[in-house]
Amino acid sequence: MTDTPISRRDFNVGATATVAVASLAGKAMAQASAPFDLVILNGRVMDPETGFDEVANVGVKDGRITAVTADALEGTRQIDATGHVVAPGFIDTHFHWVRPMGHKLALRDGRTTVMDLEMGTLGTLVGDWYAMREGTTQINYGCSSSHEMARAYVLDGITTLDCPEALNHRGSEKTGWALTRPDIDQGNEILRVIDEGLAAGAIAMGSTLGYMRDGASAREVFELQKTAGNYGRPSAFHFRYTPGTDTTESNGIQEMLANAAALGAPAIACHFNNPGYNLVHELLTRMRGQGMNVWGELYPYAAGSTALNAVFLEPEVWVDQLGYRYEDTIQDVLTGEWYTAESRAEMVAKEPARLVLVYKMPPEAIVDWLKMPGVAIASDTVPILGDIPWDTPYEDLPNSHPRGAGSFAKALRLGRENGISLMQSVAQTSWNSARPFSEMGLKAMQERGRMQEGMIADITVFNPETVTDNATYEQGTLPSTGIPYVIVNGTVVVDDSEVLKDVNPGQPIRFEPQESKLEPLEVSTWTQTFYEVPQDFGGGVPGTQPQYDHRIINCCD
Repeated sequence: MTDTPISRRDFNVGATATVAVASLAGKAMAQASAPFDLVILNGRVMDPETGFDEVANVGVKDGRITAVTADALEGTRQIDATGHVVAPGFIDTHFHWVRPMGHKLALRDGRTTVMDLEMGTLGTLVGDWYAMREGTTQINYGCSSSHEMARAYVLDGITTLDCPEALNHRGSEKTGWALTRPDIDQGNEILRVIDEGLAAGAIAMGSTLGYMRDGASAREVFELQKTAGNYGRPSAFHFRYTPGTDTTESNGIQEMLANAAALGAPAIACHFNNPGYNLVHELLTRMRGQGMNVWGELYPYAAGSTALNAVFLEPEVWVDQLGYRYEDTIQDVLTGEWYTAESRAEMVAKEPARLVLVYKMPPEAIVDWLKMPGVAIASDTVPILGDIPWDTPYEDLPNSHPRGAGSFAKALRLGRENGISLMQSVAQTSWNSARPFSEMGLKAMQERGRMQEGMIADITVFNPETVTDNATYEQGTLPSTGIPYVIVNGTVVVDDSEVLKDVNPGQPIRFEPQESKLEPLEVSTWTQTFYEVPQDFGGGVPGTQPQYDHRIINCCD
């Protein structure tokens, strides 16, 4: 170790990153703080922000990492991590099953923080959503202010709390949330509901736009991103036309990124592991190179999962436009049976929101995704409906997509098997999600995603030679192995590969509540909050303001 101060490194942290650690400060802190509440001994400590990668001892006190040092440490609880990696706790930004059993599976997969940023919760219920989980949650938790739920509330009169409840409006006969183009009053009310959630501290604006591709206009999408951008927060999009072809895929991401660039607002490309992924990654990388806070996440599986009545599974899209066959691409999650056009139509009539597996990518593409720098792993964990007792054996749970149980372990396993830098894999599980939120000023993420003194002690200990995902498409709830210890806010929650019951150190991941920043659209008069059309974008006198044509442009045309 050296006494070089810790320095921030580039977004693409790899094996070539400079090793930097403050050992003298570590020694002083270790001596002043001993004995520790917890010490983790002899592990390979990896910090993807600085590139630090050495065998060291870690001391934890009062929920924080207070020593990373070669010196001997003593603590009330000691864990021998010989042969194991001691990494920042894994961060999942795309997690829909924010329930105890969902948390239990996530913890076995090494995750210490789960956030539902694509779907989120109704803006008017953000405070309630967080209050329900306070003091009763094993894992850190967070949510976005939901576009889909705001539309369901305004256009259909449906109040939805979170993703498991969203199947109620997705399975009902009310389709305004997906198909209706709102008028100006309805559009302003949708924005007001979303803004209320952001003012209450929601981490992002979350939009399942791919399910509302006909109902939401380009103007509506722009205003959504502006509403989130007013707070300096990201818009997390299941962007339009996914899954799709190379052409339509890029159009969907380009809508999101063009708005982000125009507004100077952050943005997240949710699960971009679809056709056209390489173009999406290049767009994100080039924009980051120009200073934009935009990034993408993916899950390492060739198949996705969604409701059977998803708009992109309609015959005119899935079969006629994209060229897929139901018989070898759409599989029932619970029964394992493959759908035909006829059986799909019958099931949609009976159970519109029934969950299916959607095989849309070749398995060999997965390794390509994991080799791309700067991406984050996020599971898109779908909920298993019903009140499932915490003690239910994993193998007795109803089947679900294996990404809910195994995304992070699978990313590490595939990295090992395909020669991907372990530091890159560790960055994908933690730092690549923490960093962009750190830059937005989210304190909870400025103190996580790092193995450094002073950081919150969210820590995942795994064996790099044996860490393995066990969940399959046939049995999707088998927990990962090779991750014996998971520490959340300084408390051991997974102990020798067992999730401890009634140990609830999870903390909210959110911004501080603040005053509304809503800018409602106006039709009767021109203001800077609406939209102005330049008569001439070029050819004018340098340094002068462009002239504007004061035409009325409806937000929903």
